Amino acid sequence: MTSINSLTPWERMEIIRHKQRPTINDYIPLIFDEFIEMHGDRLFGDDRAVKGGIASINGIPVTVIAEVKGRDINENKETNFSMPHPEGYRKALRLAKQAEKFGRPVICFIDTPGAFCGVDAEKRGQGEAIARNLLEFMRLKTPVISVVLGEGGSGGALALGVCDVLGVLENSLYSVISPRGFASILWKDASKEKDACGIMKIAAENMLELGVAEKVIDEPPGGAHNNVEHTAENIAEFLLKSLNKKMQISIDVLLKERYTKFRKIGEFIEE
Repeated sequence: MTSINSLTPWERMEIIRHKQRPTINDYIPLIFDEFIEMHGDRLFGDDRAVKGGIASINGIPVTVIAEVKGRDINENKETNFSMPHPEGYRKALRLAKQAEKFGRPVICFIDTPGAFCGVDAEKRGQGEAIARNLLEFMRLKTPVISVVLGEGGSGGALALGVCDVLGVLENSLYSVISPRGFASILWKDASKEKDACGIMKIAAENMLELGVAEKVIDEPPGGAHNNVEHTAENIAEFLLKSLNKKMQISIDVLLKERYTKFRKIGEFIEE
């Protein structure tokens, strides 16, 4: 059997698009206790592409914010194929600010090809909503831990990716733009997304090497859908280690380390 680590980014894309790949709806009951969902951004409405609420993990109260993928056409229609509208990001920010007020850490789960780019979303301020999240999460006075579950595309992913510690599942992909979008811009041909995957450096180990992520979270051979419980245990272990570490330091140090983490991304030496 081919090792997971030897799979190409395109082969991993096929794994994360598998219809049985676990979504946040599978992971929440396996990782958290007493999850209470909250709805709405208090400005326009409730975006089902973003799920949020309060819960506990190993007795630690936390706020959970997650992008939601569907498994069939009805679920995908409900969640807009995991492409949030601006009200989704504003709901996320509302819950994050609430967590800051009550001293709860924030745990974000990223799983989106990108933010929805429809006309109505743009009219309601899609760009501003994402930019506001980048600004506010950078200075949020509580620990923020994020996990990429599958696709992590463009600003739609980064809006939940400004964090103190980023973990990426072994088969997940994290990129500044989706491979399809990359191919559409570079080659004017969206059908070349497989070629784009091969050159974009978007696999989990690339994120570790580039300093974007701090941890690659193991999946079972063949993908997370082959043993959801084991994958959930690995995610929970990562979350607890990260929380225990970040909750021990002062807010001033936390914010300084968060700022430094993002300032170092993209550094290179030219010979």
